[in-house]
Amino acid sequence: MADITRRAGWRHLRSAPTAHIRHQRRGKLVHDGEGLSFWFRPRTAALSEVPVNDRELAMAFHARTADFQDVSVQSTVTYRIGDPGAAATRLDFSVDPDTGAWRGTPLEQIATLLTETAQQHALDVLARTPLAAALVDGVAAVRDRIATGLAAEPRLPETGIEVVAVRVVAIRPEPEVERALRTPAREQIQQEADRATYERRAVAVERERAIAENELASKIELARQEERLVEQRGTNAPRGRGERRRRRGAGRGRGRTEGPARAGRGGGRPRGRRGARRGAVRVAAGARGGRSGHPARPRRAPGRREPAPDRAPDALPDVLTGLLARLGGEGGAGGTGGARS
Repeated sequence: MADITRRAGWRHLRSAPTAHIRHQRRGKLVHDGEGLSFWFRPRTAALSEVPVNDRELAMAFHARTADFQDVSVQSTVTYRIGDPGAAATRLDFSVDPDTGAWRGTPLEQIATLLTETAQQHALDVLARTPLAAALVDGVAAVRDRIATGLAAEPRLPETGIEVVAVRVVAIRPEPEVERALRTPAREQIQQEADRATYERRAVAVERERAIAENELASKIELARQEERLVEQRGTNAPRGRGERRRRRGAGRGRGRTEGPARAGRGGGRPRGRRGARRGAVRVAAGARGGRSGHPARPRRAPGRREPAPDRAPDALPDVLTGLLARLGGEGGAGGTGGARS
């Protein structure tokens, strides 16, 4: 929109570089061009402002395919006004000399013209195309057909409109049909996911089975080793008992041999008369015990086992005989001394 200022009955107009201004006064063209700035009298001036920049027109419309399915088409048309003079004479681009605003809606008229023309060519293509083909290859086919149709439309050049580009954004069916079309692909993807899940579970089960088999094999091997250990202990037990018996028998025989010898050595060395008398008393007690059926027990050495009472050592008579002879000798010697004194 042009900028208009007031000065004492005059008006000053200043336009943008993308706007084409036509100033007519009394039926004559006074100013014509883009980016103009001039003074004018509002009572005698006729002003028109035609935009010459590229403009985007988004359009959306419904169509029906060959199999009677409704689809929605979203497209965009880029256009511009190549002939501002023709556009100003065919459409109302006049502006108010006091405000600079358009008195009509020229851009809406151009949008309606382009939308209806493009929709006509798109419907012609989709009416001969099934839904599946329209969803796959319909975008390119509709775009080419719209571009060709707009270029061949005779009204657009007469109005001064040039089509720069045509783009078809999407062709979409109704929501229910779209969900139905998505179902096979979704089911296939779900089947692939389930197959992957089953394979993962199968691998997990196989690994668990291998682990269980290893544990079972370990338990079996431990049971076998325990059985072997029990058998080895059963084999070694009799050997240990026989060895302990042999050690006990050897200790007893050694006690039987060493006991009388120690007794003989201890009894053969009395110190003085008291020692001799003590030995005689012990021998006499042993003799009485022998006559009464209970032999006297020899003195047990420390750390040695006492021999059995019913087994008297064979060296006891010799020891008694030696002790009696020694006592007799000492008694005779005492008597002789007493006689001498």
